[in-house]
Amino acid sequence: MYKSVIVPRFGGPEVLQVVEKEIPAPAPNECRVKVLAAGVARVDSMMRTGLYPVFTPLPPFCPGRDIAGIVDAVGKAVETLRVGEMVAAYTNGNGYAEYICLPESALVPFSSQLDPRQVACLPLNYITAYQLLHRFAKVKKGERVLIHGAGSGVGTALIQLGALVDLEMYGTASPAKHETIYRLGATPIDYKSEDFVKKIFSLTGDGVDVVLDHVGGRHLWKSFKTLRPGGRMIAYGELSWASGNKINQVEKLSHSILLKLLKYAPKRIVRWYELDPAGGMIPPEWYREDLRTLINLLQREKIKPIIAAHFPLVEAVKAHKLFDETGITGKIILTCNG
Repeated sequence: MYKSVIVPRFGGPEVLQVVEKEIPAPAPNECRVKVLAAGVARVDSMMRTGLYPVFTPLPPFCPGRDIAGIVDAVGKAVETLRVGEMVAAYTNGNGYAEYICLPESALVPFSSQLDPRQVACLPLNYITAYQLLHRFAKVKKGERVLIHGAGSGVGTALIQLGALVDLEMYGTASPAKHETIYRLGATPIDYKSEDFVKKIFSLTGDGVDVVLDHVGGRHLWKSFKTLRPGGRMIAYGELSWASGNKINQVEKLSHSILLKLLKYAPKRIVRWYELDPAGGMIPPEWYREDLRTLINLLQREKIKPIIAAHFPLVEAVKAHKLFDETGITGKIILTCNG
């Protein structure tokens, strides 16, 4: 038997339940992974409430999109991976569990010298950040970039990856996160007390080359106004209208209208980004290619994920309460199997 965390009904953190299941046998093309660390992400919180816009399964379901662990068993058709190898993956759910079976093609090996908790930060937060910068915005050395939510798991990943290509970065965040943002290499902006559009122009003179917006809704218009000619805005979140307990219909409508209209703006590019496979935007091979790149960067100590807190798997309720109630800096990790 093994433990798994499920969402038996939509609601707050308190609905999460720990259940026991029979340990599964891998299919011929699958590896069974003994999970050592799993990431807690906004998508998990949104799916738990039933507000995730891309796709939310009907309860009961097991959340969790990013895992690191050790291969525990292999199917007959598995060609490369072996029992005992450390692997990481971006999963389509079911990550909050002591065991998970995944296709060999979804798994990327990593050195046993790496901390699985840090590796578990890569498949969602760092892949998102890497693809935003390099696959979608296609940043160039020295460009100016405005990062919203710069103290979040994705935000801190963006700053670390941006520093590797000498980007000039600005990040909106609450004051408690400013020291970390500055230390990582970006200029912090207090979005609560300052108009970030005016602040950007006072700092740069003529705006930024790239803005990365996870807020959405009417916020997109303000972000767009920070762009200099030739600039690119990549929107990748729905925080303004799909957080809390219900959908904000005004923000949702504004989000849809602005994304459509701003695509026709002259001398600027506006794009939508969605990592979730259900969105159909990301070629499957990108997940493994980019995860390999990120594991290599971690191995070479070029990046260092910030872990805000870690909890045993059975304390997933506490992890979700912390995620929902406080402005954490970095990533929350669930640990299991020792």
